[in-house]
Amino acid sequence: MKRAVTSLLVGLSLMSSAAFAAPAEDLAKKSRYEKLELFNKVLYLIESQYYREVSTDKLIEGAINGMMNTLDPHSAYLDSEVFSKMQEETSGEFGGLGIEVTQKDGVLVIITPIEDSPAFKAGIKAGDKIVEINHESMVGASLQQAIDKLRGKMKSKIVLGIVRDGVDGVKNFELTREIVYLRPVKYELLQNAYAYVRLTQFQKKSAEYIVDALKKMREQLKKEPLKGVILDLRSNPGGLLDEAVDVSSIFLKDGIVVSTEGRDPKNKEIRYVKKSGYKELEVPLVVLINGSSASASEIVSGALQDAKRAIIMGTQSFGKGSVQSVAKIDDASGVKLTIAQYMTPSGRKIQAVGINPDVTIGEAEGEWYDENRKESSFIREKDLKNHLTATIETAEEKKIREEQELKERIERTERFKAMREKKKQAKKPEAKEPVVAGDDEEDSKRVAPGEDYQVNQAINYLKNIGLIKTLKF
Repeated sequence: MKRAVTSLLVGLSLMSSAAFAAPAEDLAKKSRYEKLELFNKVLYLIESQYYREVSTDKLIEGAINGMMNTLDPHSAYLDSEVFSKMQEETSGEFGGLGIEVTQKDGVLVIITPIEDSPAFKAGIKAGDKIVEINHESMVGASLQQAIDKLRGKMKSKIVLGIVRDGVDGVKNFELTREIVYLRPVKYELLQNAYAYVRLTQFQKKSAEYIVDALKKMREQLKKEPLKGVILDLRSNPGGLLDEAVDVSSIFLKDGIVVSTEGRDPKNKEIRYVKKSGYKELEVPLVVLINGSSASASEIVSGALQDAKRAIIMGTQSFGKGSVQSVAKIDDASGVKLTIAQYMTPSGRKIQAVGINPDVTIGEAEGEWYDENRKESSFIREKDLKNHLTATIETAEEKKIREEQELKERIERTERFKAMREKKKQAKKPEAKEPVVAGDDEEDSKRVAPGEDYQVNQAINYLKNIGLIKTLKF
């Protein structure tokens, strides 16, 4: 009898535990079903009572896009056209205008124009805001609507209405859509001693192009030593992760290039330096970055900085450190979803923080630069609505953000004080402006590497043997 009573009590206890556990799961399921039923009701009302017929496919696609818009700006629903476009962008050749765009506060903003593209040749710059397309206002339009307007047939013309900081009114640029041939690597031997290599995008075979450029410049030197390498990643929007690993591997002997941190901290993906292949391990190295250096550019910069293999120079990078995965939904569509964050070898997060250079240096020099300095026109990841850390912010990310905001407030206060003092003083004679990359409204061509202020500063650092010897090669 005792045994039977005990068994009964145990059974009741287990049933009681299950009863408490089950409702929590049931409530979650019920809540989801209720919300789906709510969606069904709204869909039915639109289909049955809206003043004219609407395509059900269009309504559902709009709902999916709305759901994706509640996530970070890099997660998106991909229709067949967008999906095929994504594959073109990493192949080295595609048709279009040659601009990397994003959306901020309902306005289409240019992250960077791709070199040698129609946009670059026309004089469009990073930070420009597209407010009109073919004289039709784009303010308040969705990112997808704006992108649809930007697309068109080859050789067809398009007029972009651009608003630029410091320029009054809307300036119209007429562009002709062309095949954009992405030339990822440009190089030049400077002062017969320093290899300058510019990488514009991490596309297929980018690392091979860099190796080829370094070999050719070494051949030019013949018996003379190569005194340094300048890897220019300014305005490089990123690209293929494999190429970021391959480019880093040229300058690193071993170790980690990048790791990812996903939903489950235990499931980490680590990408290591490739030990085989061409290596440049001894030559001093400077990497140039700016506010448009993003994603793969930041991975390479972070890896070389953590390994103390290079001096990072320029300005703070864009801060795009999230990992996207494309899942195919059916034969015609897919979903691009943010699944993790990139981390540098030392564990630093890139997302919304970016890479801070070892040496901060602007694009212009001397007294003129100090007197005419203004806020950077670069749009960074942290400026975007719903960027990843704005959605879910960790304690570490909050600390970094608050420190950065405090620093910016102090800097703004100091600048306002300096401006007030300057107004009190008599106006000085107008100084001659230096040559700055992209400074001429009608000439978007990048200055030659030998005339580029930041490149020359990099050479000066490479010449400083005492500083270079402090690095661990």
